Amino acid sequence: MNVEQLDIRDHLAQFAPFDSLSDDLLDKVAASVEIRYFQAGTELLVKDQPIEALWYVRSGAVEMYLRNGRLFNRLGEGDIFGYSDLLRNRRVRYPVRAIEDTLIYFIPAEVFEEVCDQDDEFAEFVDTGGQRLKATVEQQRHDSDMMTTRVRKLLGRPAEMIEAGVTLQEAAQRMRDANTTCVLVIEPAEKASPYTFIDRDGHGRRLCGILTDRDFCTRVLAEGVTPQAPATDAMSRQLIVVQSDETVYEAMLSMLRNQVHHLPVLHRRQPIGVLHLSDIVRYETHSSLFLVNNIFLQNEVDQLAHLSEEVRTAFARMVADGANSEMVGRALATVGRSFAHRLIELAEARLGPPPVPYCFMVLGSMARDEPTITADQDNALVLDDRFDPEQHDAYFEALAKFVSDGLAACGYPYCKGDVMATNPRWRQPLQVWKRYFTEWMDAPNPERLLHSSIFFDLAAVHGEEPLVEALQDLIAERAPQRPFFLAAMARNALGRTPPLGFFRTFVMEQDGKHRKSINLKRRGTAPLADLVRVHALACGSKAQNTFARLDDIAKTRLLADGVNERLRYAFEFLSMVRIRHQAHDIEQGEEPDNNIEPENIDSRERHHLKDAFEVISHAQKFLGFRYPMPSKRSRG
Repeated sequence: MNVEQLDIRDHLAQFAPFDSLSDDLLDKVAASVEIRYFQAGTELLVKDQPIEALWYVRSGAVEMYLRNGRLFNRLGEGDIFGYSDLLRNRRVRYPVRAIEDTLIYFIPAEVFEEVCDQDDEFAEFVDTGGQRLKATVEQQRHDSDMMTTRVRKLLGRPAEMIEAGVTLQEAAQRMRDANTTCVLVIEPAEKASPYTFIDRDGHGRRLCGILTDRDFCTRVLAEGVTPQAPATDAMSRQLIVVQSDETVYEAMLSMLRNQVHHLPVLHRRQPIGVLHLSDIVRYETHSSLFLVNNIFLQNEVDQLAHLSEEVRTAFARMVADGANSEMVGRALATVGRSFAHRLIELAEARLGPPPVPYCFMVLGSMARDEPTITADQDNALVLDDRFDPEQHDAYFEALAKFVSDGLAACGYPYCKGDVMATNPRWRQPLQVWKRYFTEWMDAPNPERLLHSSIFFDLAAVHGEEPLVEALQDLIAERAPQRPFFLAAMARNALGRTPPLGFFRTFVMEQDGKHRKSINLKRRGTAPLADLVRVHALACGSKAQNTFARLDDIAKTRLLADGVNERLRYAFEFLSMVRIRHQAHDIEQGEEPDNNIEPENIDSRERHHLKDAFEVISHAQKFLGFRYPMPSKRSRG
């Protein structure tokens, strides 16, 4: 391979889908490349012309257009085009034009097809084409549906085994001495079966049953069986087993289906242990469910604060186990709300019963079930209309301070914008809250729009939930009838744009400690949640979660076919990149944040990021069209 081909090879290897090719295939591609230079303004491909090569942008930039002349995509260094035409009928579907001086690598169709045949990842990349993001998210979702932890990881000791001729009394003594709740019963193997194995002495043995503590209760004591009877009289003969490389999830399903608490674990038919339900419970001691239970067992703020590190452990483990963003968000929201709930209970125990009914509500990402490990606290108090500030506010002020200080101690920083129940403005009776919300929708201004973006994501945590539900009902009823408010919210949602430059390059932070990075919350998930909220308000949805709002929006005609699905995939992908980044920070002993550096992620993920950001960009452009600002005459 000459110097020029080595240069081509090195460049291809930096970008998807070539970065995953074997050395042999990459060499073959590089050796086949032809190079051409095009000046800016050159028509590279026109509709229906024959195409005999895959086009790869070495430098420069090009634009692709739809049949009606509208811009479809901009491509830059490392991008490819023409693959969908090669896979169809070798006729150009989308015209392409160079928008700056551009150098193109041509990969012959025959080589392209050979690589597709020999490399599944390459073929999948080009097969999905514009649906790359969808395919990636679907794969993540599939992976997250199955726990990846293997059963063998949970086994703490070898299986306790007894011979079939052992008496029940001897079996009970073995269980007592081994401090176990079951023994496996074995016998000499007369013929091969799924349960035959070779023991340490080289003898053939067969696993013929399992004897558990429950068997002693129901089949020995309850039936009056003599302790001198053989263990085989009381054992369970219908064995339910699990292989050592099966997942914990599969083992749990087997236990549920068969109503058993013990599963013998086999490795190539050799019994290596017994999985008990308690092993799974113990394994889950760092899970969100166990953590929530533990939160409500604590009686002091200091005790709750000690659990904050377990939140990070549970978060990192969920990510490692393949949980998707909905699972992670829901778990973290449940944990966060549980901290608040328990703190309120402790506050009431200290301050006495509340003088009037109330409801403590959370706002923003915690209400949407979408917080990450970096979430701060946004909360408020909705009080019964019998609330009298002079008589009652001292109690609720003390309660709010106790809860807010406690949340800060538990790892939820104070809100920098002071959106907390400690602020008397956000500690009001229901009638005042209704007035707030009505004013924000009827006469929006910049401050009121900001409040709407925060407070219109709301969820009850503790107290009289109908107080919060009344506000949700008010929003759902009034917002769709306020076109000026919707138009103002739509324009407000355009304040944070995705970080894509004109040539589909990333626009990164230019100063500060996060220089040359992208804030995935500020430039990705937040603007996407903002624009989905506008559509949800327009259709009267009461859902708080972004995915649930998209479900409600899908029932309407607000969005064109396919848009809802693209928004869903973009939100999931960006959320998972953000979550995985934070989990990696925790594993490295660093403080988690929202900033990623594109140069530190592989080219395939950079492609997906660009796809997701483009979805946001197109959706933001649609907002202004869908919610035009009414004329002054039509406003009132």
